[in-house]
Amino acid sequence: MTTARTTATAQGGRDGKTTLTGSGLDNSGVWFALQLQKEFGGSGKGSNPEQFFALGYSACFNSALLFVASQQKKDASKATVSADVGITRSDAGFGLDVVLEVHIPGMELGEAKALVEAAHQVCPYSKATRGNIPVTLKVV
Repeated sequence: MTTARTTATAQGGRDGKTTLTGSGLDNSGVWFALQLQKEFGGSGKGSNPEQFFALGYSACFNSALLFVASQQKKDASKATVSADVGITRSDAGFGLDVVLEVHIPGMELGEAKALVEAAHQVCPYSKATRGNIPVTLKVV
């Protein structure tokens, strides 16, 4: 078994800052400014945790798609995955939802949908979110 780990450190919550250890950014002391979204009363000028989650999920899902495609001897090398992450505040608290939009140029829609469904079964982010938050798969 091989495990890769990464560490992010935050200070000040959604109106604070965060940094990554072991990313090449930690050596320069770079901190990412965080800012509450405009919809929740912030200026929206900084980054927010949902943006970082979207970056990670889209990259991870794309890797899972490439893995599944290689197992099935299909070419998905030009595939793009966009992750749209929403956060909602209600009387019950806060919740997330994700829409993954996948485009696989040159692949028939039905074949692409089957590949995306298979990738959704092996992607670590998909496994972590399954049953916890709504994730919608859109193949375009």
